[in-house]
Amino acid sequence: MSREIPFLELKDLHAPIMGELETAFKNVMSESSFSSGPHVEAFERDFAEFVGASDAIGVNSGTSALHLSMLACGIGIGDEVIAPAMTFIATVSAIKYTGAKPVIVDIDPDTYCINPKQIEAAITEKTKAIIVVHLYGQAADMYAIRAIADSHNLVIIEDAAQAHGASIGKTNCGNMGDLAAFSFYPGKNLGACGEAGAIVTNDRSKTEKIRSMRDWGQLGKGNHFYEGFNYRMDGLQGAFLGIKLKYLKQWSESRINVASLYKNLLNKSDTIKLPYTRENSVHVFHIFAVLVSNRDEILKKMKARGIHCGIHYPTPIHLHNNMGDLSHKVGDFPVAEKVSKEEISLPIHPSLSEKDVNYISENLKYILDSN
Repeated sequence: MSREIPFLELKDLHAPIMGELETAFKNVMSESSFSSGPHVEAFERDFAEFVGASDAIGVNSGTSALHLSMLACGIGIGDEVIAPAMTFIATVSAIKYTGAKPVIVDIDPDTYCINPKQIEAAITEKTKAIIVVHLYGQAADMYAIRAIADSHNLVIIEDAAQAHGASIGKTNCGNMGDLAAFSFYPGKNLGACGEAGAIVTNDRSKTEKIRSMRDWGQLGKGNHFYEGFNYRMDGLQGAFLGIKLKYLKQWSESRINVASLYKNLLNKSDTIKLPYTRENSVHVFHIFAVLVSNRDEILKKMKARGIHCGIHYPTPIHLHNNMGDLSHKVGDFPVAEKVSKEEISLPIHPSLSEKDVNYISENLKYILDSN
């Protein structure tokens, strides 16, 4: 008998900590600390410690975090910023916000992160930075990318929106570049109860500039020193994130266990490509991405069995209509284009049961074998 398995179930995640969330809500309401304030400051300290960096600066979204990170590095009109062909549109839109030009390169065929081998050829005298996206919860090849960046005196900005707690060796994502942008969109591994984001850095001079720019460029009340924005984090989101951060390690371990179970159940099929995990790294599986042929038919049959899957992302960056000014065409980045046509995101979250993983895997195998 078929049953409904949603792609993501936030109610089950929140239910065990609802009392803590309600208390946090009441505290913020009683204090009227709605914009920035002590709960945001406490979360910033805790999140910086979690990542292993000096500072975290809370903002209102991951997109704002990317935008401010680039502005803090002096990126603007006339500059070029290298970014991968497979990511969410915000990564590249944030480059455009600064007036700089996005320069797109293809992705690695195993990790789906930016391919270091493609970066060198994309560097020009106008290149100022590389945005590295730790896609699906796996760290990109930061050792190779760091060597390239250092040899050309380039800034590395990590888009760690999907990689809370991911690492290479003992170094966490968010602590491998010059700055890092995190998103706390509700569906992320660490999600707010609304919109929120953060910038993480070890550069104190950039910390102070970013803190100012997120609050209209002020250095002290009414002294608007920098070009600024209304990018402050809500007090409620800071309070909620502070509570949820305490459970992130436990939730990450649950995701990794679910991913391991999927791999054990699906690894004998030659009609599916399973996620690759880089050696000496921690993949936190924000997305459990598999590649299959005839994706649309498979998705339709899975949905008919009550299994709701996703696609991340159906269109690579260079083929979006609003990226037409980059003058790319089909075939320019073949690996990203292949992934965009074949990727299916299977349900994965901390409360997904072993019974559900078995049900999903059995049905997927049956559909693949019948195709």
